[in-house]
Amino acid sequence: MEKQSPDWTDAMNLLTAHRQSRWTVKYTADRFFRFLCLGSVIFLGAVLGAIVLFVSETGFLVFRDVSLSEFFFSPHWDPEHGKYGAAVFIAGTLYLTLVTLLITTPISICVAVFIAEIAPPWLRQWLRTLLDLLVGIPSIVYGYLGATLLIPWIREHTGAPVGDGFLAAALVLSIMILPTITRITDDALCAVPNEWREANYALGGTTFQMIVRVVLPAAKSGIAAAVILGMARAIGETMAVVMVIGNVAQWGFDLVTPSSVLTSHIVMQILNVDFQSTTNHALYMMALLLLMISISLIMLIRRLRLKGGAS
Repeated sequence: MEKQSPDWTDAMNLLTAHRQSRWTVKYTADRFFRFLCLGSVIFLGAVLGAIVLFVSETGFLVFRDVSLSEFFFSPHWDPEHGKYGAAVFIAGTLYLTLVTLLITTPISICVAVFIAEIAPPWLRQWLRTLLDLLVGIPSIVYGYLGATLLIPWIREHTGAPVGDGFLAAALVLSIMILPTITRITDDALCAVPNEWREANYALGGTTFQMIVRVVLPAAKSGIAAAVILGMARAIGETMAVVMVIGNVAQWGFDLVTPSSVLTSHIVMQILNVDFQSTTNHALYMMALLLLMISISLIMLIRRLRLKGGAS
C-alpha cells in the first residue's frame, strides 16, 4: 500500500481544520443568537413587570385615603374637597368604546368583504394601500380635524351648545380604528381556502350566499380578533379624544354633553398634581385599570388566534 504524499496529507489537514473552524464559527454564532433572543425576552419581561409593579404600587396607595366603593362607584370627582370617585371616567371609557364599535364594526366588515370578495384586483390593491396609509396618520391629526370640522357640524345639526362629547369622540375614533379592523378582517377573509368558495358555486350557491354562509363563518375568529384589537386602540387613545370630548367630569350619555374618559382625564390632570398626593395615586390607579384592560384584550386576541389556528 502506497503512502500518501506529504502534500496530500497537508491538504487534508488544512481542509479538516477549515471545516472545524467553520463549524466552530457557526456553533458560536448560533449560541450567541440564542442568548441574544433569551436576553431580549428577559429584558422585555423585566420592563413590562417593572411598569406593572410601579403603576400598581403607586395606584394602590389611593386606597389609604379612599374606599374601594367610593373610587369605583362614586361619580363625584373633586380633589379639593376630598372626593375621588372615578365612576364617570370608567363608565365613560366603556360607553365610548361601545359606541365606537357599534359604528365601526359593521362598516369595517362590509369594506373588508368588498375588498376581499368583490373588488377587482386593481381596486383591491389600491384600497389596501389607502387603508395602510390611513393607519399611519398621527392621532393628533384626527383630533384636530374633529375639533375644527366635526364639532362645529355637530353643534349646527344637533343644537348642542358646545358640540363636544361622546358623539364627536366616537366618530373620530371610528375613523381612526376603521383601517385597522378592515385590514385584519381582510386578511382573515383571504385566509379562507378557495376550495370552499368553489364548493359553494358547485352546489349552485350565489356570491352573497358564499360570503354569508361560508366565508364569514370561517373567518369569525380573525374578525373577532380584529374587533378586539380595534377596541384596544379605542380604549387607549388619548390625544384625539382629549381634543373632542370636552374633558368635564360629568355624565354624557346623550352623546352631545361634554364628558371625560380615563385617558383624557389622566392627561389633563397629571401635570397639575404632586407625586405623593392622593390625586396622583388615583390617576395611577386609573392608569392601572387601562393597563389591565389592554393586557386582557391582548391575551384574548392571542386565545382567539390560537383557537382559529386549531380549528
